[in-house]
Amino acid sequence: MAVLTASQAPGAVSAGAAEPARRAAPTEHGLGVSGDTPYRTDLPPLRTRKKGSAQEVTDEGALPASVFDAYRRAEEELARSAPHCRLRWQLLAAIGQVESGHARGGRVTRDGTTVTPVLGPRLAGGAFAVVRDTDGGAYDGDTVYDRAVGPMQFIPSTWARWGADGNGDGRTDPDNVYDAALAAGRYLCAGGRDLANPADLDRAILGYNHSDAYLSTVKAWYAYYLTGHRVVPDASGGSGSGRPKPSRPKTPQPSAPKSPDDRKPGPGPSHASSPPPPSSSPSPSPEAGAPEESGTPLVPVPEPALTPPVVGVLSDAGPLTTGND
Repeated sequence: MAVLTASQAPGAVSAGAAEPARRAAPTEHGLGVSGDTPYRTDLPPLRTRKKGSAQEVTDEGALPASVFDAYRRAEEELARSAPHCRLRWQLLAAIGQVESGHARGGRVTRDGTTVTPVLGPRLAGGAFAVVRDTDGGAYDGDTVYDRAVGPMQFIPSTWARWGADGNGDGRTDPDNVYDAALAAGRYLCAGGRDLANPADLDRAILGYNHSDAYLSTVKAWYAYYLTGHRVVPDASGGSGSGRPKPSRPKTPQPSAPKSPDDRKPGPGPSHASSPPPPSSSPSPSPEAGAPEESGTPLVPVPEPALTPPVVGVLSDAGPLTTGND
């Protein structure tokens, strides 16, 4: 089992303002996007190669359809608005895996909103930083302290600066996988970063969570997704939302669900923004098993520019990692 850790809250302009290229780079110190809360430390599964066949991709680490769509749409939007950044959806997938297990296996409604909240630990001190309430409990339900929220784990104050509308519904909701994926992409591209540059890539990931162990874990998943992936159906119980499906222009499809208590203490990302719209998503659904394989064939990916972490680097990774190691 792994834990989640988020990122730092950069001092950038408000959500709808300038594009990433014109925003100030995130601060080098302070809390990360997720408030440096715990993150999942699971490493990618091993792939086997059979004679005359491509590498086998297991369901472990598979991408739920709606979440995959959200990552791809965020990549497309940033390729248009911040082409210098060269963000690849595989990086968002790596962070989404580490932060929430892709919204707990894609437990989301038709418009990409998590069926139940994905909440990080209360940032009330002790093993965590102290972050007093900044959103009046609008996103995390806590009017005293903040918590990282959503599939990409933004603390409310960070979401207030970087929140985005990724599914074209006119709202910025950290619990929506389309909005969260686009916001994470904008944050990673901030300050004119070129994510094809190893140094900029490392800085961007460390900005999400100030931990070398976090950096290694995310890069391991990044390398994994760059060499192949499998798309599976969203987890059951998340498709009955009364909200309309996102429209095609830049409106993504369903995204992964949230789980309030599946994280262990540690740092994690969060952002604050305008209060979320009245929820019309269904009540929490019973625990669903691992999503069934959709039968979608392995999609070949170009030779990755990223050099996978050195063998053995993560062999000693413990089950729980906080962002301030």
